[in-house]
Amino acid sequence: MLLRMRKIKIGVAGLGFMGSTHLKALRKIPGAELLAVVSNDETKLSGDLSAIQGNLGGPGEKLDFSTVRKYRSIAEAIADPDIEALDLCLPSDQHAPVAIEALRAGKHVFVEKPMALDVAQCQAMIDEARKHKRVLMVAQVLRFFPAYTLLRDQLRSGALGQVRSALFRRRCAAPAWGKWAFDPGKSGGGVFDLLIHDVDMCLHLFGPPRSVSALGHVNLEGGMDTMTASLEYDGISDVVITGGWHHRKSYPFSMEYTVSADGGTVEYSSAGRPPTLYKADGEVEVLKEPEVDGYQTELAYFIDCCQNHRWPEVCAPEQSALAVSLMRLMEESRARGGARLTCNS
Repeated sequence: MLLRMRKIKIGVAGLGFMGSTHLKALRKIPGAELLAVVSNDETKLSGDLSAIQGNLGGPGEKLDFSTVRKYRSIAEAIADPDIEALDLCLPSDQHAPVAIEALRAGKHVFVEKPMALDVAQCQAMIDEARKHKRVLMVAQVLRFFPAYTLLRDQLRSGALGQVRSALFRRRCAAPAWGKWAFDPGKSGGGVFDLLIHDVDMCLHLFGPPRSVSALGHVNLEGGMDTMTASLEYDGISDVVITGGWHHRKSYPFSMEYTVSADGGTVEYSSAGRPPTLYKADGEVEVLKEPEVDGYQTELAYFIDCCQNHRWPEVCAPEQSALAVSLMRLMEESRARGGARLTCNS
């Protein structure tokens, strides 16, 4: 006879685009019970998230919060003894201090990317999670997106042989929401917040690079923050990550990759090209994406880790911390005109 796992009582702090996306995912996860929401916006606390917009995940909705505890400060949620886990969808500069307080209060923590603004903050979060024996996981959602798990599975199967070249690109308009996004002291900047997805995917697929170099342009107030970075790996001729903010409002969001190996090339674009394998023998195979929601899958994995008191190996916070380190190194290289900088991972 199968035993049903006890539900994890979770609170969601921050009801912007990502908070709304996580709420929609959580209601589909049998092991999660939404116990509380946190916001200083009375309209959002009422459940009206219809004005929210973002790159992915669909428009905002009106949700039923009639049975949910409503808090106007994160301190209230941390003090609630019934909340077992907190899902932090807050401005990036709040990730580390809030996560640390929540971990010290005995909560499991799921925190949006970027993990924190610097490596020291990331390590402090990991240390607290280890000390208090709580689960800490960062929402590096590409590790759970079907188009990217297909790429991972193709490469790890060994059927394509040695990877020779890889390109990851992610572009969007500067956000029309939240003035904090334009303050690098709060968000880290456009490139830092955006391309950390693709840096993490390179870590997931290829491990830490030997060195990085980057060029680009930054003018946050003008709505531009761009970068093209080269990551050096043994045995791979070129790994490039490129993209960023391209002015305000109108520029469309897209994410894509092209990865070439001895046995073929796998390519994908959110702008209309499904994951496709172009084989070295000339055959073409459109790869079938599993019908899953990446946000739901990552949160279900976090909940499972909480239920089983298991460190999240599929999306370990140590690698999320390394992604922060690499992004900062890439920014340093850009500031130094493309200097090749060694990675100390």
